[in-house]
Amino acid sequence: MIIIGVENMHKYCFVFALGYLTVCQITRVYIFDYGQYSADFSGPMMIITQKITSLACEIHDGMFRKDEELTPSQRGLAVRRMPSLLEYLSYNCNFMGILAGPLCSYKDYITFIEGRSYHVTQSGEHGKEEIQYEKTEPSPNMAVIQKLLVCGLSLLFHLTVSKTLPVEYNIDEHFQATASWPTKVIYLYVSLLAARPKYYFAWTLADAINNAAGFGFRGYDKNGAARWDLISNLRIQQIEMSTSFKMFLDNWNIQTALWLKRVCYERTSSSPTIQTFILSAIWHGVYPGYYLTFLTGVVMTLAARAVRNNFRHHFIEPPQLKLLYDVITWIATQIAISYTVVPFVLLSIKPSFMFYSSWYYSLHSAGILVLLLLPVKKTQRGKNTHENVQLSRSKKFDERGNSLGQNSFSTTNNVCNQNQELASRHSSLKQ
Repeated sequence: MIIIGVENMHKYCFVFALGYLTVCQITRVYIFDYGQYSADFSGPMMIITQKITSLACEIHDGMFRKDEELTPSQRGLAVRRMPSLLEYLSYNCNFMGILAGPLCSYKDYITFIEGRSYHVTQSGEHGKEEIQYEKTEPSPNMAVIQKLLVCGLSLLFHLTVSKTLPVEYNIDEHFQATASWPTKVIYLYVSLLAARPKYYFAWTLADAINNAAGFGFRGYDKNGAARWDLISNLRIQQIEMSTSFKMFLDNWNIQTALWLKRVCYERTSSSPTIQTFILSAIWHGVYPGYYLTFLTGVVMTLAARAVRNNFRHHFIEPPQLKLLYDVITWIATQIAISYTVVPFVLLSIKPSFMFYSSWYYSLHSAGILVLLLLPVKKTQRGKNTHENVQLSRSKKFDERGNSLGQNSFSTTNNVCNQNQELASRHSSLKQ
């Protein structure tokens, strides 16, 4: 970061960090521990890779690019000065997120460390927000207890039910020879459903650890309840009730999805979806199953987008028709997700192809046919993405609070166009 300079640091840091991670992954998989899940250095390395590349992009945006070239989210996360060595190491290696993350932006972390995430703001003249005073920080106890309960239930489910429904049974020769197609479809869905609680456990526990330390406060909702979801990594209800591929991806491993968007999707000029899925596969590791899953994910995502753009508007009214559409799309989404991620769980290439061949590559063929037959609309990047939805929601909460004459709490994600405002805030804090 120091030697290369702000103009190209994001490119060099990206190549170096991801390349070093890949060497580590190759060493771990093909020399020491092929085919086994193990808790070793590669997990923390994956998180640190995300942090290094994110910070490099944020510094590049804040110190090299012009404000008018940035998206609203990039402008809000841009870092305007080089961090000190202490700040850099604290962000990358703090105890809260060193083992399992989740990823957070540098500005969110520094705001928390400096104690600025609890400052009460009110509308001043000309609609500008001015810091009035600092309020006692809200207690994270209830949020932590709720998340620990989710952890306990997820772990219990994983240790009991998940063991009786192995994903590997989908490629069992006896099962493939004797089971009917409805049975195969149902077992595929149930077995992948049973595989998810271990991720629910790990990500929810990581979120709870950060909340217990005081990090993760986003502000207050319209009912005055504290929101501790600034760095939450999943939304279980939305995942299980997803009616589209995009809805599932928007609520699964949220912080990694935002990282992929910030460092790849928004910065590529051609085939952003394909490049983003390939980056996701490289970051996850070197097992062939990862690449099969994410390449299949490209086809499924593009096909699902085409179907949604061409048909959904016909089923908005009446409510009964929309309910029927939602039921059908929920079934299709859950089957497509399960079909896509089987290689991710099986890891090796032979069992993965064995599974897909037992299904006659049916969903691959259906996805390609959809892309060939249906017109595909080009989406505007950076406007309809998950992060901008979060930003708009946060702004709505602030606006509602102001209209009622109530205090609103500022968080980093709600702050854009703040060069002069930040300076005045810092000076008022010192006073």
